[in-house]
Amino acid sequence: MSNPDFIKAIKLEYPERIPVSISFLPAMWLRNREETERLVREYHVLFPEDEIEKHERKSDFVVGRYNAGSHVDEWGCVWSNVNDGMDAIVTGHPVKEIEDVFDLKIPENLDGNLPHGFMYLRLLDLCGFENAMLMFAMEGEEIQTLIDKVLEYNCRQVKCHLPYSGDVFSFGDDLGMQTGLAIGAERWRKYMKPCFAKLYGMVKNSNPETLIYMHTDGCIHEIMPDLVECGVDMINPQFRANGLDNLVRVCRKERIIPINLDLDRQLFPFATRSELFDHVGECIESLYLPQGGLCINIELNYDVPIQNCAAIFDAFLKFRDYKGRI
Repeated sequence: MSNPDFIKAIKLEYPERIPVSISFLPAMWLRNREETERLVREYHVLFPEDEIEKHERKSDFVVGRYNAGSHVDEWGCVWSNVNDGMDAIVTGHPVKEIEDVFDLKIPENLDGNLPHGFMYLRLLDLCGFENAMLMFAMEGEEIQTLIDKVLEYNCRQVKCHLPYSGDVFSFGDDLGMQTGLAIGAERWRKYMKPCFAKLYGMVKNSNPETLIYMHTDGCIHEIMPDLVECGVDMINPQFRANGLDNLVRVCRKERIIPINLDLDRQLFPFATRSELFDHVGECIESLYLPQGGLCINIELNYDVPIQNCAAIFDAFLKFRDYKGRI
């Protein structure tokens, strides 16, 4: 986020144009290297100067769980991956039975690493989805014990990372499912909101000028104001899961919440060029504010045809200087 317009967009300080972040999943580079390189060169104005160089060797960008095979993290979760360049899933949960949470050990490492899924998803990784949901439903000491241990670990990691956070401290945790929160908004506010408030409060207490950016997939529009109350300065929500109408209502009409909108990845592989132009245009026209508060995020995988990638880029180039009319 070194682009000055990103910072201006987050702070509502009138960016020159709408910022964009484009990412190809590692699998895209592995399977379609030549075409991906050609795209980056052709649309070089949308990419950092070193975009191609940083993907020169597989070892540079296919790291950790993005390699095929099994990987065990610091908590003892077993991650399995059958496809180089794609992320792994947890197939081995260290907390086998609900009562095992009391014996769970907090890792001792202090490397400042806060991976995607550091708080809420970590609970599911440790216990498995079903047992985690049972604990949330029972609302006994087991769920609070589990949360407290993960939160303690995350507090240590945040403290360790603070000296290196820079202007923006980024977090990622998918809080929603396709149509809502698995535990519901009420339980989320009771159990999870205090965790994010504490962690983000540590950042703000250390340096009030540090901006907090939070990526979170799934349908989360009903708790976006809560995340702002926790200290988040910009949220990265998904178009498809939340719906444009909900994002406009929550982030523009009820209050102003800066967002880095994740365009519709489920549309990308199948849409026509005109449909992609309509999609990009509708999002920008609906969410644009002259003072900022809008960035666009484009994530592409090998299932998106190259001509569709180009159409998305062309559409953004058409709309990135949008000032209320085209």
